[in-house]
Amino acid sequence: MRAPRRSAAKAPAPRSRPEVTPQAVLFDCDGVLADTEALHDRIMAEEITALGWEMTPEESARRFRGYAWEAIAPMIEGRLGPDSVPPDFLRTLIARVIRALEHEAVPIPGAPEAVAAIAAAGIPVAVASNSSRAELATKLRRLGLAETFRGRSFSVNDVERAKPAPDMYRAAAAACGADPHACVVVEDSVAGARAGLAAGCRVLGLAHSDASAAALALVGAETFTRMADLPGLLGLTPVPAG
Repeated sequence: MRAPRRSAAKAPAPRSRPEVTPQAVLFDCDGVLADTEALHDRIMAEEITALGWEMTPEESARRFRGYAWEAIAPMIEGRLGPDSVPPDFLRTLIARVIRALEHEAVPIPGAPEAVAAIAAAGIPVAVASNSSRAELATKLRRLGLAETFRGRSFSVNDVERAKPAPDMYRAAAAACGADPHACVVVEDSVAGARAGLAAGCRVLGLAHSDASAAALALVGAETFTRMADLPGLLGLTPVPAG
């Protein structure tokens, strides 16, 4: 998930060229392909406030971004007490998010073009998201990427453990017929970066602020700030100066 854009992050630059072209490129969705983080933060904050924990979208982003829905209910109960989360909370929350996505989901600038350039180079691509299966399908359809990732899209419903566990990225690599150690993961959250690294992948961290750049670099991701630069970072095109 992604925070509102602020000043361009000043972070250690990733390698300008990989030594070997990756066998596959594995993408997170929210904040990497889909500009939907503010939507998630807003709805999450409103729903949690209704339970009695007053929350802003900014606090929702800080506390919950990058985690699967199923991990959030126990976090709420840890604050509000046992049985404070209704049994239908997640179902209602996800349904509301999907309705909003149908009208509000837009691509991260440069993301569709980057995916197209990678696919045109003959490199398999996959997407792995802590979203529910229905949410992920809605986002990919809205972005015009459903066919690109057909058969290689993984949601929280498709693996035993969500990020930061490595399951999802291992499954995505397998769907591409690739060794995870020869794959590149593109992430924007610490939980997702940890998942990619635990799977054995090289992780490029899309930083949306100075703070996110520092956090991603701290866990071992190589940070960058524009999806338009991704093909160059993979060695497919010259890396822009500056």
